[in-house]
Amino acid sequence: MIFRNRSLARLGAAALLASGVFTAMGTPAHAAGTETDLALQAVVGMKTTANAEGKFGWVKISNMGAGTPTELIVKADVSKVDFDKALISPFTEDCTMDGDGRPELVTCKVAKEDIPGPGETAEVLVFVVKNPDAAREAYSAPVTFSIESPDDTDKSNNSATATVEITTDSGVDLGVVVQDVKTRFDPEAEEEQPAAPLRPGDSAIVFGQVINQGDLIGKGVKLTFRLPEGVTFAGPVEACTYGADKRTAVCEDKAFQFEPQMVLFLPMPVVVDKGVKAPSTLPGGSLEAEALGSLPVDSPLARKSTRSTIGKAEVLSAADPRFTDLDPTDNKDDYAVVVAAGTGGEGGGGDGDGGGLPVTGAQTTLIGGIGGAVLVAGAVMFVVARRRRIVLVTPGDEKPTA
Repeated sequence: MIFRNRSLARLGAAALLASGVFTAMGTPAHAAGTETDLALQAVVGMKTTANAEGKFGWVKISNMGAGTPTELIVKADVSKVDFDKALISPFTEDCTMDGDGRPELVTCKVAKEDIPGPGETAEVLVFVVKNPDAAREAYSAPVTFSIESPDDTDKSNNSATATVEITTDSGVDLGVVVQDVKTRFDPEAEEEQPAAPLRPGDSAIVFGQVINQGDLIGKGVKLTFRLPEGVTFAGPVEACTYGADKRTAVCEDKAFQFEPQMVLFLPMPVVVDKGVKAPSTLPGGSLEAEALGSLPVDSPLARKSTRSTIGKAEVLSAADPRFTDLDPTDNKDDYAVVVAAGTGGEGGGGDGDGGGLPVTGAQTTLIGGIGGAVLVAGAVMFVVARRRRIVLVTPGDEKPTA
């Protein structure tokens, strides 16, 4: 029996993404595929808090070879999952579910433009959706994920087994996703910019996303950015301290309240060194998020403004044994910076290759003391439904919220 992904999409969207968020980012097309080595690095974000409807995690895939595959398939063996209690499934636009009377194997084809090139990374969404009528007690089940490609020369690193956990515990649950950086962007420009490859000397934006999928407010947040060698931060951002080499930034706001189902969108301006060899892919970038404490969502002391003081609210310290990020597996994401051949210039100069989605100007309000207004790439889109709040944490002029 074959279950087409349309029914799966409806179920996942109704149960989880009704309060969820999709992210799509335009990326340049890859060259024709050749032999390569794809690796399934990890499956993260498979543990839910007690009062969350569900969450999404990620299958993390890296291209460790010298070529771009022509095709990539992600599979999940869900034969040991009780679907009366939970729906567990990877998700792309092209998925099927196979089984004899019940789902046993999910097969998803990754869109060609999302297949990672040499040195690049990719994340495939995984839904973890609870049945509220049947998942009132703790439940766990193993799910084996695998990747397949006709161009993959090493099958030894193509699978991983993760334990999906439906818990009765409450907590903060931060998740981080960072896209590979592939296009140049000038944050000082006042006009629309055509999407174009990133080259030595160009400016760009590292787009990070942090989401609280837990059922407690994160009291205070600490964000640690690391850039690949050959890339440096373009300028100071309020509430951030920088390493001597300008490749590490630690941004901390002890008063910020990171509410459940809130998303922080984090564009950080960077510059590629003029002397970087091109074409090349620069690995080693990462973003890690940490909540410094927690606060119950129904506390009368939980403030609505992200800039007011907390007063006498009881806040649990991260050192308190009662506080923990319930699922720390997805608190950090790695990314690469992809540099194309050719000569760029300071602030995103150089000859343009044209095409792609335009970059549009959008003024955003400061939230949590780490951000301000900045021009944000229109190629990055959040589709937001009920109860989901988005917070943009961006460099620029500080403007308090109303």
